[in-house]
Amino acid sequence: MISSIETALVVDDDALMREFIVETLKRNRIGISETSNGLDAKRMIEEQEYDMAFIDLKMPGMDGFQLLKHLKESGRKTLPVIVTAFGTVEKAVEAMRIGAYDFLVKPFSPEQVEIVIGRAKEWVGLQSQNMYLKEELGWSLPRGRQIIGQSQCMLKLMRDVEQVAASSSTVLITGESGTGKELVALAIHSLSERREEPFVRMNCAAVPDALMDSELFGHEKGAFTSAVTRRIGRFELAHKGTLLLDEISEMNMGVQAKLLRVLQEHELERVGGSQTLRVDCRVIATTNRNLKEYAEQGRFRKDLFFRLNVVPLNIPPLRERKEDIPLLVSSMILRFAESRGKKETDMRMTCDAMELMKAYSWPGNVRELENLVERLCVMEEGPEFGVDHLPQEIRNHYNTVATSDKAEANGSDDECFSIPEMERRTILRALKKTGGNRRKTAEILDISSRTLRNKIKEYRGASAVSPEF
Repeated sequence: MISSIETALVVDDDALMREFIVETLKRNRIGISETSNGLDAKRMIEEQEYDMAFIDLKMPGMDGFQLLKHLKESGRKTLPVIVTAFGTVEKAVEAMRIGAYDFLVKPFSPEQVEIVIGRAKEWVGLQSQNMYLKEELGWSLPRGRQIIGQSQCMLKLMRDVEQVAASSSTVLITGESGTGKELVALAIHSLSERREEPFVRMNCAAVPDALMDSELFGHEKGAFTSAVTRRIGRFELAHKGTLLLDEISEMNMGVQAKLLRVLQEHELERVGGSQTLRVDCRVIATTNRNLKEYAEQGRFRKDLFFRLNVVPLNIPPLRERKEDIPLLVSSMILRFAESRGKKETDMRMTCDAMELMKAYSWPGNVRELENLVERLCVMEEGPEFGVDHLPQEIRNHYNTVATSDKAEANGSDDECFSIPEMERRTILRALKKTGGNRRKTAEILDISSRTLRNKIKEYRGASAVSPEF
């Protein structure tokens, strides 16, 4: 597959017309080879690969049709542009059916040639981006996703994202695994003036050191053993758009030095190439490490850290914004409801289950919560998801906290009770502490007055078991 338009072959027995096309191509910084007949062109194509070929239909020896058929049969990826006179336009249309990319009708202007070149560049650029997305197995652009939260820390983050998006500054996003760093990066891109341009991602932790150069900057054919074709790197793919460097702390020192140069000079060379290419893309880096400490320890370049840390954004862990959990769960149920063929209003978490989820520490952050909600939507019958549907680690966490509270209150350790028993005893202890004031009791337990009222009614119904109520 052609990845860029950098070389072209011009085949025309009219010397003036050939020179006209050659000069136009040179002005567009395209390397040129030229010949006056089809047989020489066939030999040149067999010896060298060209990104484009401008082919006159009428030539002695081997005409344009024969050369076009040879290109197709040999499997060459060259984009052929047919050059024809006004009276033979129907032949140009026939050539398009055979495999020509475009055609020019004599006489034509330099601007018309440049339009054809521009279309070709746009086409190969889209092909390269499509190939990149196909290679990014396991990751899709979360275009339908949202940043959700009503906590103060998330409201501040949203304001910061809007402000940062208005600039083209480099951004360093930090936060624990699963907090949504990629989503914040996509939000910055989507709110920026680059929103219509590519959003390209590279996971630095997933690319072997030996391939990092090639993935970032691209390579020329023959640059190394497996380089059988030219490859466009992520920087070129992200031209005019945004490049996300995920887990930047895992990038090796050698590539860090080259990255620093691109960030400073906006220039690069492909591996094995000598041509300097200009790139214009915004860089957003993410990490779950303390990059400043890494730099102080010599594990990351200090100059690169300062160059990346122009605009730092930190995403809080889920345990620091537990008031957002109900909103997040509702949004996730809405998103996953379709997989069960049900309306989102048919599926909900019970109050008890939600309280346990709010008490859990969520070491995997929003990603762990999302996985749980998806699993419930797919595997459980519903329509309500209660305490019994929650995984053991969440219920165990509740037991541990409740037992710890009881031991602290009694000044000694106690046995571990079942969840209903621990819940009953906790409510009783809170009621005793507030002198039976239900509003204050609900505040202490961090539950609603309605939930407390329902619990008291439930335990009173089992008076033989719970005479204290």
